[in-house]
Amino acid sequence: MTNDNVRLAFRIGYLGDSFHGSQIQPDVKTVQGELIRAFNQLKWLDQNQEGHNLVLSSRTDAGVNVRLNGGVVTIKRTLWEALTPRKMIRAVDDHLSDKIAFLDVHEVDDEWNPRIAKHRVYRYRLEGIESWQYPGEVFQEWLSLFVGIYDARNFARMEEGKNPMRKIYSCTPWVVQGRVVGFEIIGEAFLWNQVRRTAMALLKLSTGELTMDDIKNAISKPEISVDFGVAPPDWLVLWGVSWEKFPIPSDENTDFTFTAVPNELALERTMRSRWENGARLEMKSMLYHEWAYLGRLPIVKHNRD
Repeated sequence: MTNDNVRLAFRIGYLGDSFHGSQIQPDVKTVQGELIRAFNQLKWLDQNQEGHNLVLSSRTDAGVNVRLNGGVVTIKRTLWEALTPRKMIRAVDDHLSDKIAFLDVHEVDDEWNPRIAKHRVYRYRLEGIESWQYPGEVFQEWLSLFVGIYDARNFARMEEGKNPMRKIYSCTPWVVQGRVVGFEIIGEAFLWNQVRRTAMALLKLSTGELTMDDIKNAISKPEISVDFGVAPPDWLVLWGVSWEKFPIPSDENTDFTFTAVPNELALERTMRSRWENGARLEMKSMLYHEWAYLGRLPIVKHNRD
């Protein structure tokens, strides 16, 4: 990169059901496509290289919500020096829909790659899936099955040439206001659909369709193909991506609540559907409040002289 340009790392959040995934695709609305459109409207991108000038860290499918993802973009150094981070964030955010939050931006060196992260954190709200029943203390034992370094091809939609070996640091209950609502999983990187397939395996453990031995065999004998299914994207959140320079903020908004499924609604289709609609809105409300915290801009005081 020449000295005329500067490489900027940024972080964003977005509502998954508003986009056909994160990666740019022809003729459909995507997160990367909307960001490129906003930067083009601001005339900040090199028109000859726009496809390479703005890259996201973690790919997400349609329907998957994101609290904190990241990316990198290259712009003219003179433009960056004329802007403050506050002005840039405000300008980009003004050119995006309220379904994307442009949260922060920092200058990085030419070698910084958003896809090489320390770890990624996902959370899945299992109670959103019909038939889920929290199993009690054994849940932690189930979650521990997915921790370690292993060939995860039986929990993924494999892409040609992709290494199936994955390193999972932890898998723990997701607790909201004292109630277990799902699980949190932290790993270096994940295969396509890996978290959603893990969620479906946990669901089938809870219904008795699978045993712990089934999970152990799927991990220890990856050459024997099994398919446990894919859980819906609606209840999955990419909670954050952590880099050496930009760790995931340790504080979070803990004031939000999730409404539990009333027992009497568990078997009634119409009422269950209404609860799910409300639960999806709760997920979105949680994200907006998280973005309000994560995207706090410094207050600039104006002189009245």
